[in-house]
Amino acid sequence: MSVALRILDDGAWVSVNDERRVSVSELWRFHEPEFCSCTLPDLVVENFQQVGVDGRTVEARVYGQCIACGETGITPWLPVGRIVDGAYRDIDRESVLRPARAPRAHARRPSQQ
Repeated sequence: MSVALRILDDGAWVSVNDERRVSVSELWRFHEPEFCSCTLPDLVVENFQQVGVDGRTVEARVYGQCIACGETGITPWLPVGRIVDGAYRDIDRESVLRPARAPRAHARRPSQQ
């Protein structure tokens, strides 16, 4: 079963099967020592840059700002949801997100805006 992933409204939303599912202005905590000097960056999501799927995991790269140190930038691929039985399921984005490991080149297909 195929699932349509898109970025809508100039990077404000991730759409799954034509439903807005993930929005900017969320606060994400993730483990990525290269993003900033904070042990766990607390990132205000400002814009979705890319969205893709690796297996059943929906992932996104976002632009945002760490509220602790002020650093801005683009994240690595971070999980935002899962596809289960053809339907989108949110993951707990209030917990610490773990960046995706080096994906297989053919596994992730970023969406086109």
